[in-house]
Amino acid sequence: MVQFESSIKHLSYSQEQVYNKLADLNNLTLMREKLELLKEKAGGKIEDFSFDRDSITLKVQGINLTLRIVEREPMKCIKFEGDKTPVPLNLWIQVLPENEMNAKMKVTIRAEINAFMKAMVSKPLQEGVEKLADILAMIPY
Repeated sequence: MVQFESSIKHLSYSQEQVYNKLADLNNLTLMREKLELLKEKAGGKIEDFSFDRDSITLKVQGINLTLRIVEREPMKCIKFEGDKTPVPLNLWIQVLPENEMNAKMKVTIRAEINAFMKAMVSKPLQEGVEKLADILAMIPY
């Protein structure tokens, strides 16, 4: 089991605002234009994406990756599990208060990768977890 963590992102929104927005992935509909721009910035790596209340599916270099919410810990954490992903993986978004008006967030990915694969995927997964945290930090909550 290998774990990758993003740096901590500081948000100018309350813990409750951030959690409530992320706990229902349908809220991403409001950000479709920004997501399209991010798709372009990814240089063709992200080919498509779709989402509903409990899951998000990305098509990355011809591979469909679906992450499904498996647990919501109100105001603190949203846990995802890979659904038919190439390797078993979990992702969670932790949201903690800094004060009444500001929150901090961290994204963690844990994947079951053998030693051979670890050398090949460590850098892309670490970059991916950091980019995801950056994207989530840009959302207007």
